[in-house]
Amino acid sequence: MASKTPSATTKSASKQESKKSEMSKSGVDQELIRQLAALLTETDLSEIEIETESLRLRVARQMGPTVAHVAAPAPVAHVAAAPAMAAPAETGGTHPGAVPSPMVGTAYLAPEPGAPVFVQPGSNVTEGQTILIIEAMKTMNHIPAPRSGKLTRVLVDDGQPVEFGEPLFVIE
Repeated sequence: MASKTPSATTKSASKQESKKSEMSKSGVDQELIRQLAALLTETDLSEIEIETESLRLRVARQMGPTVAHVAAPAPVAHVAAAPAMAAPAETGGTHPGAVPSPMVGTAYLAPEPGAPVFVQPGSNVTEGQTILIIEAMKTMNHIPAPRSGKLTRVLVDDGQPVEFGEPLFVIE
């Protein structure tokens, strides 16, 4: 037994020395950071954070915008091209009463499936009244009417993904 004790002590001391050499001058375990960075890559996450009693560590990577190159379709010369140009005006996007989406998410016109919608075309709405819900990152965000007036058009469908600034309603 006496011969195993010095060997075990030597192995333990060598592990501690190895651990100390992996630590930077600031006391941060560089091997741990490398492991977390590899985990970010493996799981396609953009950020990971851990916290212990003596350490709080956040590793993040910046993910640049993905650029997709798509070939433009060949122009087709015929008379129907002019009405296609007028389509954005018909959707209400340029209407002065258009209500833009304040965030990216999924739009829901009713508080829950099967329930009546918050507002319908022709409804009078008051400023601050909930007109729809946008789900973003598993959070239901109630979107209030920015002004009072008559809701003339609903420009989104229930469950439709919406982008920031996309017109949702027209309130006149």
